Amino acid sequence: MFLDRRWIKLMIVLLLLNVLIFLCSVALGNRDIPFLDAWATALGWGNDTYAFTIRQLRLPRIWTGFLAGCGLALSGAVLQVVTRNPLASPGVIGINSGAAAAVVSVLVLVPSFPIRQLPVVAFVGALAAVAVIYGLAWRKGGTMERMLLAGVAISAMAGAWITYLLTVGQVFRISQAYIWMAGSLYARTWDHVWSLLPWMAVLFPVVLLYARRLDLLQLNDVSASGLGIKLDSTRMVLILISAGLAGAAVSMAGTIAFVGLMAPHMATRLAGSRNLKRLPAAALLGGALVMLSDLAGRMLFPPFELPVGLITALIGAPYMLHLLLRRPTAL
Repeated sequence: MFLDRRWIKLMIVLLLLNVLIFLCSVALGNRDIPFLDAWATALGWGNDTYAFTIRQLRLPRIWTGFLAGCGLALSGAVLQVVTRNPLASPGVIGINSGAAAAVVSVLVLVPSFPIRQLPVVAFVGALAAVAVIYGLAWRKGGTMERMLLAGVAISAMAGAWITYLLTVGQVFRISQAYIWMAGSLYARTWDHVWSLLPWMAVLFPVVLLYARRLDLLQLNDVSASGLGIKLDSTRMVLILISAGLAGAAVSMAGTIAFVGLMAPHMATRLAGSRNLKRLPAAALLGGALVMLSDLAGRMLFPPFELPVGLITALIGAPYMLHLLLRRPTAL
């Protein structure tokens, strides 16, 4: 049964963990603010002493990080089931690279492009990457291994295009692109939050509607087909959903690595393999990872800030090596 006590307790713990990290992120930084004053100001009850720092600087970046973490985690959770590979993630399979190539193209070549349209640009880039990957993988009959290899190739091509743009672009635009590519939440505004929120609000329920089909896809192809699953069309829809989640997250928060790899594994250990339980847990874990990494990046070497993507990479790279050593046949 879905609403069992153990799962409810787990979700309460994860929610409290996110609230705690959120509270610390609001109060701590280059300018520490008393916790009670910070929360009162965040809720609109406090005086104006800390209003600008909290409402215009910290709250937008915290919400952007939380929503981006949820999106990356959900995208990775879907991809790991669709590809039946525990190392699959939006970064590994090439979705992030396609989204990044599209966004960097706009940042460098179209300086006046509106922020609110960036998720659409990122989705188009991710969709193009998916189309090429899917076409290459299933040409003359394909396998999940071919799909992953095609993703690696697309990532390399997207990386080469981004390098070219950073070579020929204007210095100011290149600096902005570099900050964005590092996965930094610096200078995020409410525009970033409102641009990202609709994508998460729409695609998260859609993913939950596909939870049963994701469970069936964990079986072999013959068994899944025998239970009424149209394999190719279901996989294609799920990959498109994954592209939307990852593309929107990448457009607002930059290329944050390994969240889509780590959070689904943690969720599986805590909530089990049933996707109706695993997906909400993965989303909360992804949000917590990004918020915590952003807080660490602000607190480690003040007044300098480390990009959140650097912190997640420092955590995620050893974790990926651990998975490779534990499951050497994963790729």
